[in-house]
Amino acid sequence: MERECGLDLLRADGSWRFTWSRGFVDKAVFRLAPDPGRRRRVLAERLLTERLLAERLLTERLLTERSPTGPFGGGEVDPADPEQWEGVLVDALLSHPAARLLRGPELHLTDYHHSAERAAVALGRRRWPRLASLSFGHGFDTLLESHTTSAGNSVVPEAYLNAAVVPEAVARALWGSLPALRSLELEGAFLFDDVEHDGLAHLRVRGSVFADGSLFPSATPALVSLEVEIDCDVHGTMGTNAQLAEPAPARYPRLRSLDLGGAHFEPEEAGDFVLLAEHPLLAQLEHLDIRELVIGAADADGDLDPPALLAALAPRFAHLELRVAGDVDVEGADDEEVARMLPALGTVPAP
Repeated sequence: MERECGLDLLRADGSWRFTWSRGFVDKAVFRLAPDPGRRRRVLAERLLTERLLAERLLTERLLTERSPTGPFGGGEVDPADPEQWEGVLVDALLSHPAARLLRGPELHLTDYHHSAERAAVALGRRRWPRLASLSFGHGFDTLLESHTTSAGNSVVPEAYLNAAVVPEAVARALWGSLPALRSLELEGAFLFDDVEHDGLAHLRVRGSVFADGSLFPSATPALVSLEVEIDCDVHGTMGTNAQLAEPAPARYPRLRSLDLGGAHFEPEEAGDFVLLAEHPLLAQLEHLDIRELVIGAADADGDLDPPALLAALAPRFAHLELRVAGDVDVEGADDEEVARMLPALGTVPAP
């Protein structure tokens, strides 16, 4: 079947891993395989230039069509540039008729400065009736570190600050083409301006995926669960917990689970725990994960000391399951005193 569809060459490259169901590609994972050099260039050239019939590698439309936004700089693809081959491989499967019933593609990109937009254009080109989950982005060790391409060059993520890797018009077409999307994972830096989707229920973001540096999307009213993972960046800078004020109830009326267990914030005047205790979203949450529960003397208002402050705030969390991923440290309170207070917080052991 793969040979008849022309997808045997994509599988042989090793970057795409996909399964079939009833004659269609069902699930697919992309992760760039070690560069085979000449062989991949030949494959990219073939995908770009041959005008074959539908039963061959690609349809004539795919071979001749160029993105109106020019994802490869003016719309031209240079087959001699190995950093552009990834985008060609991604586009080839996503544009193939046999992939139109994909359920959950995972795109782990290396040359994302080219291939992220190319992938978004391919996804936005048609509607995907069964695509319920999507993983999209690029990996990193430290946020905003220089990203190494497949050719050994460097991409500076901060070049896309306030100018997303995927342009707004392309992203809008992408979100509009995914009516069945319910679960989304985004990883990387400054990939999109926002996520705009009325049906998205579960969102996980790792890094600063939005171009303005914000951590929370603004147009996903159906979200039930939201997980945010972020640490200090390559400059040693950590975001402030003032960003926690962004997710308002009006923006997320259905949100029930908020996972900040992997989110590191600079506490400023109050710790994350104190800020969350006063957050308007708290009453509607059923599950809340935080990185740590730390209250120091500087966090207390007026004459309240940290143990008294903990006791005063504990009832606000009693209705939900609270998981603390890291330290529990209340200045002036011994371990037994804190342990007695945790059940009143609705605290459950972290997984």
